[in-house]
Amino acid sequence: MAIGERMRNLLEKKNMSQKELATTVGCTEAAISHYIKGDRVPRASVMAKIAEALDTTSDYLMEGIPCDAHTEVSYATKLIARNSCNMTLEEKRRILDILMGGHNE
Repeated sequence: MAIGERMRNLLEKKNMSQKELATTVGCTEAAISHYIKGDRVPRASVMAKIAEALDTTSDYLMEGIPCDAHTEVSYATKLIARNSCNMTLEEKRRILDILMGGHNE
């Protein structure tokens, strides 16, 4: 799924029009339309405003990285499992320490 599709889905979910999003973000309705169609990619500052207006994160809009706690845990688990064989013992210990409440990184 592309940025535009995620934006369109979130707009529908929030029952928000492209015009309302444009007004909230401080850009033109045409710009929002281009982002949704995939003709353009918003600058980072605009992306952050769009994410905030749509109650999500830039990571979700750009990469589809989930933003709710349950899905984030699932995503993190997959990342760790996929990369565990390439991690050093120290990196694994850091993750365990974080999980056990030793650090808030």
